[in-house]
Amino acid sequence: MIRISCVFLMVASLGLVGCSTGSSGSQAEKAPAPLPPAMTDDRQDMCDVDAVQNLIGQGYQQGLDAQLLSDSGAATLRVLRPNTAATMDLRMDRLNVKLDDNDVIIDVTCG
Repeated sequence: MIRISCVFLMVASLGLVGCSTGSSGSQAEKAPAPLPPAMTDDRQDMCDVDAVQNLIGQGYQQGLDAQLLSDSGAATLRVLRPNTAATMDLRMDRLNVKLDDNDVIIDVTCG
C-alpha cells in the first residue's frame, strides 16, 4: 500500500512540474512579432499591361511570346485558351494572354 502511495505521489509531482511555466521570478516580456513587409506599388510595375493592350484583337502566334514578354516587362507568360485550367495564384511578374476559340487575343492581364 505504501508503495502504491509513493508511486502516486511521484506521478502527481511530475504532473505538477510539467505544468509549471519554467520562469523564476518576474516573467520576461516577449518582443512582439515583426510585421510582414508592406506591399508597395513597385510590385505592380513588374508587368506593364498597358504596353501590350494594342495586341488585343490580333491572332496569337508562337513567335509573339518574346514580343509580349519584352514589351510588358513580365518575367513569365501564361496563354489561356477557352476551357483551360489555370491556378488562381497572383503573380505580378506574369502576363496572362486570354485567347478565344480562334486563337485571337481577347484580353491581357498581369497576375
